Amino acid sequence: MSKYLVTGGAGYVGSVVAAHLLEAGHRVTVLDDLSTGFAEAVPDGAEFVRGRIQDAAEVLDASFDGVLHFAASSQVGESVVDPEKYWRNNVAGSLELVSAMRKAGVRKLVFSSTAAVYGEPDEVPIKETARTSPTNAYGATKLAVDHLITSEAIAHGLAAVSLRYFNVAGAYGRYGERHEPESHLIPLVFQAALGQRPHIAVFGEDYPTPDGTCIRDYIHIADLAAAHLLALDAAESGEHLICNLGNGTGFSVREVIESVKRVTGREIPVQVAGRRPGDPAVLVAAADRAREALGWTPKHPELDRIVADAWEFTLAHRA
Repeated sequence: MSKYLVTGGAGYVGSVVAAHLLEAGHRVTVLDDLSTGFAEAVPDGAEFVRGRIQDAAEVLDASFDGVLHFAASSQVGESVVDPEKYWRNNVAGSLELVSAMRKAGVRKLVFSSTAAVYGEPDEVPIKETARTSPTNAYGATKLAVDHLITSEAIAHGLAAVSLRYFNVAGAYGRYGERHEPESHLIPLVFQAALGQRPHIAVFGEDYPTPDGTCIRDYIHIADLAAAHLLALDAAESGEHLICNLGNGTGFSVREVIESVKRVTGREIPVQVAGRRPGDPAVLVAAADRAREALGWTPKHPELDRIVADAWEFTLAHRA
């Protein structure tokens, strides 16, 4: 049994990973300032400390075996208009965390990174060796933290794994997706199904894809969480392993809407709008490295399963 600090453990991904750690028999301390997370999302059995990433030095000591770092500002649109917030929270905060880890002698880190570091890809599926050219401050700050972690591994022997997510969706029991404002497609389609918004906007239907709408790689949150536990086992001193997490296949916007129709039995009002600037036609992960280095294989790749789990959570948490 090991002991781990989970920063951002009251958020969507952090709470599910914390739950998986507890189910595996580990001890968990969650550090979260609840600026976007929810106290009720902290799993039973975890110690909860309300605070910022910068407060990690007050929590960490030699009793911890590692850190799983999810705490970050993560709204792409907001990062464009308020980049200072993202550099302060994501980069400066992570620097404070890594420094606190070194001082406490905690030498293992799993970092929540993102496919946004790649920007508009030159080819798909996207490999970890692809050119990194983020198009917004969110992606840029996550890439900066990856560079920080690499430097720490080389200089001070940190054992680190960065996991670059594509589109995370679904739910795990009582843990699911709640964002304000909401920007992810599946929860937005649910809002249209529930009459909470007049329609779902489809931004462009003239892309070079089978049905003309954008294609994205969706991964079930439970599969994503499992990869983090495997990453803890795979981390090696002095090395920084970077892995994409995705199913390796994609679903179009239209396919997502049709899946929500099947799962909910409801009609979804749709309104077609123009393309959004910078929206690539296809974003799909090449996840071979995660399979080889972590021994990870997604167990829930079916879109209807992802949507059904998310829908069950949404109905249970309707206001």
